[in-house]
Amino acid sequence: MRIATFNCNSIRTRLDAVLNWLAEYSPDYLCLQETKVQDEDFPLDAFQDAGWQVAFKGEKSYNGVAIISKKAADEVSFGLDTQPADPPRMIHARFGKLHVINTYVPQGRDIEHEMYAYKLEWLARLKKYFQARFTTATPLFWCGDLNVARHPIDVSNPQTKTNHVCFHQAVRDAFEDVLAFGFTDLFRQHNPDLVDYSFYDYRVPYRPDRKVGWRIDYVLATPPLAKKLTHAAIDAAPRARPKPSDHVPLYADIQA
Repeated sequence: MRIATFNCNSIRTRLDAVLNWLAEYSPDYLCLQETKVQDEDFPLDAFQDAGWQVAFKGEKSYNGVAIISKKAADEVSFGLDTQPADPPRMIHARFGKLHVINTYVPQGRDIEHEMYAYKLEWLARLKKYFQARFTTATPLFWCGDLNVARHPIDVSNPQTKTNHVCFHQAVRDAFEDVLAFGFTDLFRQHNPDLVDYSFYDYRVPYRPDRKVGWRIDYVLATPPLAKKLTHAAIDAAPRARPKPSDHVPLYADIQA
């Protein structure tokens, strides 16, 4: 079983890139973030014509999440339990006993901005969502652009990022608190010492031979899935192609 995550930064702009990646890597589940399209304009036909099932929730120009899968979900819901629910930032799909949750966590803007406090609150509310619905025995993936770099290895020049909303100690602590529910970071489990990133800022010229970026996209899993991990990797190739997203896909393989 292969599960992947990709912040596509506009599904309509990146449609061909996503379809090509699906054809090449054939994941069972692909979680997309920042689709940036209202539901009536989502390019559903293009995915269905290629044989994929899609569940999605979006809004014009901002946010938006989707789960693309080989088979249709048995159940789909959107958003957190408490208000604001933020449905364009979170989708939960059940496939039999397997649960896939895809989130686009608020970025936070600046550590003095109200959106940073909202980000910390959002993560705390997400942990309560997990606690109310699941146990560590539940086969559960949590994927997405989580807008947090866990450790210094996960961001270039970390000494200059200590007050950044994606590396500030408070948000790192908040993230670890959610992970303590029972999640394993599959990329880091498989690649404990590898420096690799999933986000490359448009403002910095991209060079494959120079690692300047962030690892803020994740595939996380509870113990029943994490113990079956066979491979996890970041595919940076799409970043060097025409009209790239500033993020790249990350995927993990689980033994069936």
